[in-house]
Amino acid sequence: MAGLLSRILRRPVETRALDYENFRRFFGIAQTPGAGHVSPRLAENLATVTACVGAVASVMASLPAYVYRKAPGGRTELHDHPVARLVRRPNSHQSWPDLLEWLMAQALLHGNALAEIQYDAAGRATALVPIPWPLVSVVVLPSGRIAYDIAPANGPRRRLLEGEVFHLRDRSDDGIVGRSRISRAPEVLGIAISANAAVNKLYSGGLWARGFIEAPSFMTETQRNDAERWVSKIREAIQLGRLPLLEGGFRFNNASISPEDAELLASRRFSVEELCRLFQVPPPIVQDLSHGTFTNSREAGRWFAQFSLAPWARKIEAEFERSVFGPGSADCMLEMDLSALMRADAEARWQSHKIAVDAGILDPDEIREIEGWNPRAQQSPEA
Repeated sequence: MAGLLSRILRRPVETRALDYENFRRFFGIAQTPGAGHVSPRLAENLATVTACVGAVASVMASLPAYVYRKAPGGRTELHDHPVARLVRRPNSHQSWPDLLEWLMAQALLHGNALAEIQYDAAGRATALVPIPWPLVSVVVLPSGRIAYDIAPANGPRRRLLEGEVFHLRDRSDDGIVGRSRISRAPEVLGIAISANAAVNKLYSGGLWARGFIEAPSFMTETQRNDAERWVSKIREAIQLGRLPLLEGGFRFNNASISPEDAELLASRRFSVEELCRLFQVPPPIVQDLSHGTFTNSREAGRWFAQFSLAPWARKIEAEFERSVFGPGSADCMLEMDLSALMRADAEARWQSHKIAVDAGILDPDEIREIEGWNPRAQQSPEA
C-alpha cells in the first residue's frame, strides 16, 4: 500500500499546466474554454487573480508575529527564543514580511509552500530557506513517513524529511499535498482568460470601428481612390480631436458597440466577482467598487480579516508548532496578531474600551497598550 501511495504522490503538482503558446492555440480554436489545467503564471495574467493573491499575501506579511510560552495562569512573551529570532530574520536574504508574502503567494497559486528548516549544533532552528514548489516531489516512504525530493535547476537532487521542512498547505484532498484553487476551478479561470482575449481582440485587433462615412451616391473608381486619401485625413483629424470638414454630401455616422460585445464586456465584470469568490476576497479589497459604498467597503475589511486571513493565520501558527518549535519548546506557540484588522471604527472601539474599564475587565494602562501607547507616567506621592 505504501508503495502504491509512493507512486501516486511522486510527482510535481500541476506539471501539466498550460503555457502561453498552448493557451493561444487552446482558446484560439474551437475548444471548450477552461478545459484542462491553467498554470499559476497564466492565471496571474488576470488582474483579479494578481490582486487577490497580492492582497492576502501582503496583508498577512504585514501582521505582527509574537512567540509566547503557555502557562496555566496565562502566557509570557519570549523575546530571545530561537523562533522569535527567526521571526525577526528568517534567513540571510529575506526579512520576515518578505518570507511570509512569498509563502502565502506560493500556497495560493500552487496549493503548497515549502521552506527548509536549518538548525544549529544544539538543534535550534536558525533559518527558514524557501524552496519553490515546482521543484518539489512528494514521496511516501515504506515507513509511512513523508519525504520531499528537491530537484533544483542547478545542483544535485536531495531529500528532506517532514521534520526538516515547514509545509504550508491549502485544502488537501489526501491530507498530504495541498491543492491549489486554480486547479480546483480551471473553468472559472478559463472563461475569464478567454473573455480577456476576446476583449483584447475587440479593441486592439480592429474589430470595432468608431464609425463610418456615408457617401451621397455610388462613386467611380477614380473618386474611390481620391476618397481613400481624403478619409485618412479625416481619421487623423478625429484622432487629434479636431473637427473634420466633410464636403460633397458626405456624412459621418458613429458606430456603437453591438449588444453581444456589450454583454462580453459585462461578463468581465462578472468574472471579477467569480475570481474573488475563488480566493475568498471581498471585491472592494481588490478595488472593485461597482457595488461598494463607504459602509460596506469598511465592513469588507473586517470580513476580509475574519474569513480570509484568520484561517491562514491559524494554519501558519499550527505549522510552526508542528515543525519549527523543537521538542524542548512544546509549551511555546507563535501568534499572528490580527487585532488591528479586527478593530471597529474609532467611536465604537472607544465605547467598547469604556465598557471594559467600567466593568473592571481592563484598566486604563491595558487599554493604552491595546492602542499601542506607553503606560501613563506615574505621579510621585509629593505631587
